[in-house]
Amino acid sequence: MLISIDFESDVPLYTQLKSQIVQGIASGRLKPGEPLPSVRQMAVDLGINMHTVNKTYALLKNEGYTVIHKRRGVMIASLEQMKESGFGTRLEQSLRPLAAEAICKGVGRENFTDLCTRVYRQMKGGKSNA
Repeated sequence: MLISIDFESDVPLYTQLKSQIVQGIASGRLKPGEPLPSVRQMAVDLGINMHTVNKTYALLKNEGYTVIHKRRGVMIASLEQMKESGFGTRLEQSLRPLAAEAICKGVGRENFTDLCTRVYRQMKGGKSNA
């Protein structure tokens, strides 16, 4: 999976890295059981600090996207391991500011929901159940 970091962005590096890994999982480019590079290798490949990668990997583990095996390293979790009962609440909390901005900027409800649907389908990569 190709990951690119925008060093000029206001978005923290660990957030960019986490987002791209989660998008890779959602799109199917990263499969359950697939290993991620070691912290050291990822840092070297991206030209970022190892602590940044370590923080990203810790967040991914805490949110259920990855598992850590002592011998095999960081691996993409199974779909069952990724399921989280409280995710709906967190999703709603994340959507509230986006919906508020859309309202303030004059984006109508239908356009907002169409955009959400389009992004969801893009992440699913055209898979069934979209």
